[in-house]
Amino acid sequence: MSDAVVHVVDDDADARDSLAFLLETADFRVRTYASALAFLSELSEIEPGCVITDVRMPGMTGQELVRRLKAEGSSLPVVMITGHGDIPMAVEAMRDGVVDFIEKPFSEARILAALERALAAAPQPAVSNDQAQVLARMETLSERERQVLDGVVAGHPNKIIARDLGISPRTVEIYRAKLMSKMHADNLAALVRMTLSVRN
Repeated sequence: MSDAVVHVVDDDADARDSLAFLLETADFRVRTYASALAFLSELSEIEPGCVITDVRMPGMTGQELVRRLKAEGSSLPVVMITGHGDIPMAVEAMRDGVVDFIEKPFSEARILAALERALAAAPQPAVSNDQAQVLARMETLSERERQVLDGVVAGHPNKIIARDLGISPRTVEIYRAKLMSKMHADNLAALVRMTLSVRN
């Protein structure tokens, strides 16, 4: 593909090897690390590219790794994967600058699309034209859809949003589906990322 390297950080050897194999068959250059600390120990010599990290790892979690990279001034984009994802965790990860948050099991297409986006996003900041499009889409949301969006971006699960707005969780799901369609977001991570891009 390019000179970019995908750095896979996962303490599960089988998961790490299987993801590395998938990426190599898609023509990515891959390096693997058994822990966040092992990755950080080589940070000064890391080749440019992006990072795919698991969330739950002994020693240092994926979220702690993301914050550490930020503190070190690293511009490596990060894709986070987890078998135990929830909305608050996803929102927190996006706030920390993660490019995408993917729950296991994920499809090959999903991880490759996230990777392409991460590598494309690496050198440049968000383009203002993209932000203009996001703002234009937000203008099309109804007041109730905006309220649901605020709840989602705050990291609240549907039940809490429903309670706060005095509506049923099922109604929240319907509003959420509508606003994701209007915002052209194909998953929660994309919705949170584009919303934060115009609010920060």
